[in-house]
Amino acid sequence: MSHTIRDKAKLLARVRRIQGQVQALERALEAEKGCAEILHQIAAVRGATSGLMTVVLEEHVRAHIADPAITSAAERTQGADELIEVLRSYLK
Repeated sequence: MSHTIRDKAKLLARVRRIQGQVQALERALEAEKGCAEILHQIAAVRGATSGLMTVVLEEHVRAHIADPAITSAAERTQGADELIEVLRSYLK
């Protein structure tokens, strides 16, 4: 079973919190709040999405690269290649 399926409820809870933070950011912009408040909201959203990314990346490494049950070098290479691709797009 994929780690995203196994941890689905936990991951969805994080996504819903991120949605709430984005909505708070939108409300702050609509209400013409000060730039400091807007920046705090943006930082909160960024932190939340980075936290989500960290959790999923960590589990990807554990499940698709480091898992001793993976016996095939091809499976490990595929897991590593997927990770590299994601990191490249994330760090752009």
